Amino acid sequence: MSTNPRLTALTRIGFATRGLLYIVIAVLILRTGRAEDPSGAIEYLGRGGGQVLLGGIAVGLIAYGIWRLADAALDIERHGSDRKAIAERVGAGFSGAIHLLLAWQSIQLLRGAALSGDGTREGARTALQLPGGWALILIGAAVLLILGAVQLLKAAKGKFLRYLDPAVAGRAWVQWSGRAGYAARGLVFLISGYFLLKAGIEEQANEAGGMAKALAWLTSPFDIVVGIGLLAFGLFSLVEARYRRLHDVPVDEGVERVINWRR
Repeated sequence: MSTNPRLTALTRIGFATRGLLYIVIAVLILRTGRAEDPSGAIEYLGRGGGQVLLGGIAVGLIAYGIWRLADAALDIERHGSDRKAIAERVGAGFSGAIHLLLAWQSIQLLRGAALSGDGTREGARTALQLPGGWALILIGAAVLLILGAVQLLKAAKGKFLRYLDPAVAGRAWVQWSGRAGYAARGLVFLISGYFLLKAGIEEQANEAGGMAKALAWLTSPFDIVVGIGLLAFGLFSLVEARYRRLHDVPVDEGVERVINWRR
């Protein structure tokens, strides 16, 4: 098996890993009221499944992260060149970086290290130590708010279905699991963006927070509704792991671009 098909196969494991993490997050909030983010879900799975499971999670997240970054840099999903396409590629790059960070956290857990608290809050605290750090936080808040709006648009328009095998994309339960999932993620991003915006304006890192704080902030029955949506997103990710149409990553083209850029 050549490099590209191997990476494509591992990317499918990455989609499945993403689905597993969201299912864990959803089950925890629905059954126990415990609010977690993907980092917390990884830690939870690591305690229950041991190093073999953590290793598999790390491999899947690395492959998925690389694939998303390749999409951002090389447009392997063929978004196009208009403004909307550029925004999608920027979002792919952001997603790739986040999933590589999650993979690094999985590796840290494999090595026996403990994860720090809320990554968004820690990032805000670090930014506020820099000159003009509040502006960096506001930029981060704007990114989260835009991503939240994009997720909601995806839920409304359903264009994410074009990446699936047409026979599967036409099934009602697949369509509605994707719509509910993207809507729930959009709401979580918007709430997290609001927290980060507040942290930047007030220059208080403790005001910032990611998915875990957003879920904890929601009151009943909204936490249950969003939890069901996140469960749907996890199930839709498992569908993508099997039926998403993936293009090979053009490794040779990427290397050639890097060489030409250095010249």
